[in-house]
Amino acid sequence: MPLKTLLLNPPSFENFDGGASSRWPATREIESYWYPVWLTYPAGMLEGSRLLDAPPHHVSAQETIEIAKAYEFLVLFTSTVGWSGDHALARAIKKANPGLKICFVGPPVTTDPDRALNECEVIDFICRREFDFSVVEFANGKPLQEILGISYRDSNGVIQHNPDRPQVEDLDAMPWATKIYKRDIDVTRYNVPFLLHPYIALYTTRGCPAQCTFCLWPQTLSGHAWRKRSTDDVAAEMKWAKENFPFVKEFFFDDDTFNIQKARTIELCEKLKPLGLTWSCTSRVTTDRDTLKAMKEAGCRLLIVGFESGDPQILKNIKKGATVERAREFVKDCHDLGLVIHADFILGLPGETKDSIRNTINFAKTLDCETIQVSVAHAYPGTEFYDFAKRNHFITNEKMEDGGGHQMAHIEYPGLPTEYVMEMVHKFYDEYYFRPKAAARVVWKAIVNRDVPRLYVEAKSFLKLRSQRNKAARLKRDQNALKASKGVGQNA
Repeated sequence: MPLKTLLLNPPSFENFDGGASSRWPATREIESYWYPVWLTYPAGMLEGSRLLDAPPHHVSAQETIEIAKAYEFLVLFTSTVGWSGDHALARAIKKANPGLKICFVGPPVTTDPDRALNECEVIDFICRREFDFSVVEFANGKPLQEILGISYRDSNGVIQHNPDRPQVEDLDAMPWATKIYKRDIDVTRYNVPFLLHPYIALYTTRGCPAQCTFCLWPQTLSGHAWRKRSTDDVAAEMKWAKENFPFVKEFFFDDDTFNIQKARTIELCEKLKPLGLTWSCTSRVTTDRDTLKAMKEAGCRLLIVGFESGDPQILKNIKKGATVERAREFVKDCHDLGLVIHADFILGLPGETKDSIRNTINFAKTLDCETIQVSVAHAYPGTEFYDFAKRNHFITNEKMEDGGGHQMAHIEYPGLPTEYVMEMVHKFYDEYYFRPKAAARVVWKAIVNRDVPRLYVEAKSFLKLRSQRNKAARLKRDQNALKASKGVGQNA
C-alpha cells in the first residue's frame, strides 16, 4: 500500500480561489471557484488517497489540521498569493502530526525551490512543474534522490535539485478527473458567474504554445508543449460524467487553449454531438468560423476569450499573437452562430497608459460580449512579465492583494498610479454593465436560467467590494496629494 495521501487545495483567505484551481489566484469580486484538476491525477493513482478542496467546501484551517492527522503524506498546492498562509498551515499540520511527510507543489515552488525549502522548515520536498508521478513515486516508497523533478534537503541540510522530469505525454493513461470529483467533492459547491450551475470543469489537453508574457501556467507549470488526449478518451469520459452527474447543467473544458488545432477540435465535436451535452470552453480569437460552427453544433454554449486589451501596441508588448481586427471578426462570427462570449481584459499590462485603458474600455463596448472580467495586471514570479517589471522597477509591492486576497494593482508605470488603475477597473465595469442593453441582458438571462437569487447575491458582493476598493483608491490618491503639497511647501 502507498502512503496514505492527502492532496490539499488549502484553506486561505475567505472565499479564496487559488492554488490548484486557478491560473489567476485571488479572492474574486464575486465568490466563485475553479476545480482543482491538477490534484485529481495523483489522487486517482494512489489507493486510499483523498483530495480535499478546502475553499469551496468551506473547510477551515483547524478542520484541515484535524483531517490531516489521519494521513501519512500531504501534497499541498500553493500559490504566490497564498504563500505565507500555506506555510503557517503546514507548520500547524506538522505540529499536530509530526510523522507526516509534506510536499509543496505549484508555481511558487517551481520558480524558487530554494526559497520554499529555506522559508518553511517542515517541507520535506517540493515538486517542480508537473508533479503527478513525482508524488506518486514518493508515496510508493521511492527514495528522494531517485525521483525526477523534485528539490529537497539531504541529510546534511544541503538543498539538492534532482534533474527535471519529462512532461507527461500519454494523457490517455491518466485518471479521469470526474471520477475523483465523484469520490471526493461536492460539485454543487463550485460556482462561476457566467457558467450554468452546477457545472463541472476538466482538461482535454495540457500546455499552451502561445507566448503571452503574463500567463502563469505555461511558464511555470504546464509548459508550452501542447499535448492532447485522444478524442475517444475525452468522449468516453464525457459519456461517463453525464451518466454519473445527471443534474449538472454544463461541462467546461478548462484547457489553456482548447480549440487551437482545427482538425482535432472538429473531430472531438463529432464525438460529443451524439451525447447531447451543453458545454463551454476557452478560445483564442484566431479560431475560424468553420471550427466555431462545428463547436456550436456539438453543444458548445460559451467561450472564455482573453482579449486582454483593445490597444494594438499593448497586444504586441505582451506577445498576444492576435490583433484588434481579428478579435472583431471572431466576435462577429460568434454572434452570428449564437455562441456566447465571456470576455477577459487586463489593465496595467506593459506599456499601459491612460489612453490605452480608454481604448480598451471603448473596444470592449463595441464588441458587446455577454459578460466581462476586468483584472488588474499581476506580475507573477517565473513569467516574462515579472522579469520586465522587476528589471524596470515597476513593482510597488510583492503581495498583489489587499489582505483579504483580492487583486490589488502592484505595478506602477510613469504617469499611471496604481490607484488610477484600480479606479479604472470599476469604471470599466460601470460603463460596460450600466448600459441599458447590457444590464437587461444579464437580468433576462438570470430569469431564463432561474438564477435570479444567485444574481442578487453576486451583485451584492460585487458592489460591496467595489465600494471598499474605491475608498482605498481615494485614500491613496489623497495621501499622494498631501505628500506632493508638503513637498512644494518645503521647496518654497
